[in-house]
This record gives sequence, C-alpha cells and structure tokens, in this order.
Amino acid sequence: MTTLLVIAKEPRPGRVKTRLTPPFSPEEAAGLAAAALADTLAAVAAAPASRRVLVLDGRPGPWLPPGFDVVPQAPGGLDERLARAFAGCSGPALLIGMDTPQVTPGLLTVDFAGCDACFGPAEDGGFWALGMAEPRPELLRGVPMSAPDTGAVQRRRLAEAGLKVRELPPLRDVDTAADAEAVAAAAPAGRFAAELARVRAVSAR
Repeated sequence: MTTLLVIAKEPRPGRVKTRLTPPFSPEEAAGLAAAALADTLAAVAAAPASRRVLVLDGRPGPWLPPGFDVVPQAPGGLDERLARAFAGCSGPALLIGMDTPQVTPGLLTVDFAGCDACFGPAEDGGFWALGMAEPRPELLRGVPMSAPDTGAVQRRRLAEAGLKVRELPPLRDVDTAADAEAVAAAAPAGRFAAELARVRAVSAR
C-alpha cells in the first residue's frame, strides 16, 4: 500500500497564500489556507494508505486530524524539500500539496500496477501530485519550482529516467482570488468553500 505525503506550511498570516492579498487580508488568506489544508488532510485520511505523513513547515494546529505522522520540512529550495520528503519513504509514495482542497480520496487511491510513477498536472503549469512506486529523490532535485514549465520539466525527468508514467486528472491550484472562486465552485461542500463564503459575507457588510 502507498505512503501518502502532504507538504504544507503552517497557515499563519503573512506566511501563506500571499497572492490572495489583496483582495483578502493576511488573516483571511491564512483562514482560507487553513481550510484548504483541512480539506486536503481529510481527503488523505479517507484514502487507503500504509502511512500518512504531513511534511510541515511550522507547527501542527487544530486542523490536523489523527492518524498522521508529522515531520519537519528539510532546509533548502522546494525541489530539495520535496526530494527529502520522498527520501523518507520506502516503497510506493504519493505526494501532494495543500493548494488543491478539491482533491478527493478517489484521486488519491493510486495503483502502481503497470506503471512506475503517477503525475497530476496543475492547470497553472505545475503539478499537484507526484507518485513513485520506488522513490527516487534525485528526479526532483534541480527542477525549477513555481515556474510556468515546472510540470513539464518534472514530467520529462520521469520519462527520461525510463519510468512508465500514469497521468492523473489536472487540478487547479488556489493561488489567486479567481482560483479560490473556481475551486470553491468545484467542491462546494468543503471547508474551503465554506470559509470563502464566510469571508465574502463579512467583506460585504
């Protein structure tokens, strides 16, 4: 069975979702980040896994459900932090971030039969999920992160290493206010949608 990894930042004002400010305040952006993280962790908790790991920059909060091991993020750039997250695994592992609260347990139920890796592209050119039947951290090191071609470079790295890759459905990351609206519409029953509605109601007063 697969280890499910979530790499995340503690949702503190001024440290997360800074591209949501404006139109939202740092406190509102942090609240949205906390809701996104809670939705993500709930999906991971409901998916089958041999182990569930939160790779965290910061401290756990009330948004953390039971059943997760919490490990600190490694120092360095995001490519190195992702690589080190995989390095801590033995056997199949799937890593996601906290920017896709619309993710479902079904999307996280991956099967490596017939493939060596799973790749979930993000609509902004990055990727929302990366899985490997046998973790190879070196395939992440040196990939330019938060760039328009991040996903293409990472996908090419997998192919050039001779891995057979299964594509997962594309998802939209929450980076901007427009992203937030679209993602909330895609998952209207989630905590993220409820928090966005609450923030919108407060600002409309």
